[in-house]
Amino acid sequence: MGNIWVVGASMTKFGRYPDKDLVDLGTEAGFAALADAGVGMRDMQVMAVGNLGEASLMVGQRIQKHLGQTGIPVYNVSNACATGATAVRSVVTSIKAGEADMGLAIGVEQMGKAGMLGAAGKGRGERTEFEPRGRYGAVMGTEGILGTSMMPGVFAQAGMEYARLNDGVGFEQFAKVAEKNHAHSTLNPLAQYRKQFSLDEVMQAEMISYPNTLLMCCPTGDGAAAIVLCDDARLAKLDPDVARRAVKMSASILTSDPWSETDDVNPDVNTLTRLAADQAYEAAGVGPTDLDLVELHDCFATAELIHYDNLRLCEPGGAGDFIDARKPWRDGTTPVNVSGGLISKGHPLGATGAAGVFEVTTQLRGEAGDRQLEGARVGMAHVIGLGSACCIHILEKRA
Repeated sequence: MGNIWVVGASMTKFGRYPDKDLVDLGTEAGFAALADAGVGMRDMQVMAVGNLGEASLMVGQRIQKHLGQTGIPVYNVSNACATGATAVRSVVTSIKAGEADMGLAIGVEQMGKAGMLGAAGKGRGERTEFEPRGRYGAVMGTEGILGTSMMPGVFAQAGMEYARLNDGVGFEQFAKVAEKNHAHSTLNPLAQYRKQFSLDEVMQAEMISYPNTLLMCCPTGDGAAAIVLCDDARLAKLDPDVARRAVKMSASILTSDPWSETDDVNPDVNTLTRLAADQAYEAAGVGPTDLDLVELHDCFATAELIHYDNLRLCEPGGAGDFIDARKPWRDGTTPVNVSGGLISKGHPLGATGAAGVFEVTTQLRGEAGDRQLEGARVGMAHVIGLGSACCIHILEKRA
């Protein structure tokens, strides 16, 4: 089937844009990615746009009206936090199927100060009837009584389960993840927050859901990222300078939850990530030790630490030792989230997955400025959406 190439990539600065809407943000990113590839909308044969907040409102077609309406198929994608990455993969699969030789993927979200995401209520209050009802035969809501579906609590539970099963993992190891990502963000002009915090400051911040303090949680915000992809034949016809900067997409994998007993109690963010990682390594013909950087889904510090293990970046059960040895720092053996990660770069839900592909592409091109990793040749972009979906892309510098 030949190779798939990233030839255009862009990302707005993540933050809050009260004077712009998501169509403005998506259009800005789309035009920038097209310009980066030296092409226009008439060159696109497919378009996919990922968004959650207005998923039923034809966001792709609304953005297309500004970029240029050419009659091509437009996919509107919604897949939890994996939405942007799934939009990228939608274009990849169209090209692999031979339906297109070039396409545009956009991830965009406008959240503002949305607050904590998850369950709306605790289901408490006086009840006079206790008849089972609904899909799961519940007699009353259990939110806040038997566990939680609020995002900080879900990932706190996942982290503490890992700590229970493995030695050398505790509050300090989780906090070290946030210390690292806040430090990395100071080098990224596109990050929502660019302030460094000491380990003590991270640990002494307001507790949100143990062990995640405020500085260990990602913020809500606005932003967009866009990716232009093409096949071998189209690459050969592009401007030589564009072709020289092209990055090969060696793997594009999407998984969902296999059945597991624990998934009925707490979302299992581990198994589908391990499956996606194994499939991605096999498809790309590389292994974890070949990765020069990883952008992974650190919605909370606990999430990043357990994904060290899920992505095979460390020995099984060795995530605590991995962070203690500073291996995921930008000067470590496997730099993780050199962008600042979701914790500092920001997490506009629909944009995040495409932004990960942008960051890895920019590093492999050698165009990351102050945050550039010397000699980066292979990188991974990982994202997970509860429900669940896991999307992994492996990219390689052009030989």
